[in-house]
Amino acid sequence: MTTPELTHGCARCGAKVPLDVGLCERCNPLGLRDVSSSQVHGIAIAGAITGIVILAVVGRLFLAGIGPFEATIAQTVPKGAGLAITLNVTNSGSATGSTTCHLIDPAARTAGEGAFILTPRIEPGATVTFTETVTTLGSAVRPFDVDCTSP
Repeated sequence: MTTPELTHGCARCGAKVPLDVGLCERCNPLGLRDVSSSQVHGIAIAGAITGIVILAVVGRLFLAGIGPFEATIAQTVPKGAGLAITLNVTNSGSATGSTTCHLIDPAARTAGEGAFILTPRIEPGATVTFTETVTTLGSAVRPFDVDCTSP
């Protein structure tokens, strides 16, 4: 009794071929050598690395000159279940941009609580004053620290 030969489908048409062959006689009539798996994986990895490098360069070009941003809290007033916080934010960079400011209660710094506020677009060298309502810090007025980072 003989054991049946292990097969799989041709990569192009699905016909049964031995495991060590990728294409059948009809799809590869000249019997050209198949591409090795290391070549296929190498091309995929090279493509992924190239894509990442291109994204990094494009991102750098778009973000160059934005920030740093300096911020101060101008006013904090209770508003409903939260606080209306007025910020003064200055873009010290050479390009228009926006940033995210993090408000922190210095008395509860280790608790990990805080609020994040997205600024409007700020021209280079300009200062923008705006008010946002946050509910994650409660409604009790107290001193806060603010940190606005560049993108």
